[in-house]
Amino acid sequence: MLRATAGPPDAGMTTAEYAIGTVAACALAAILYRVVTSGTVSGALAELLDRALHAV
Repeated sequence: MLRATAGPPDAGMTTAEYAIGTVAACALAAILYRVVTSGTVSGALAELLDRALHAV
């Protein structure tokens, strides 16, 4: 007796991998946003920009 199957047993794996990748990318973006908007990095970037503008 043959059974009809909807697909391979791991048919949903690709979608799950994309979901995990998307969550990881969002977490990395949130961490980078927190670092860039922190006072230390923001001050360093402002100082660098100020020096660059005054060097001309």
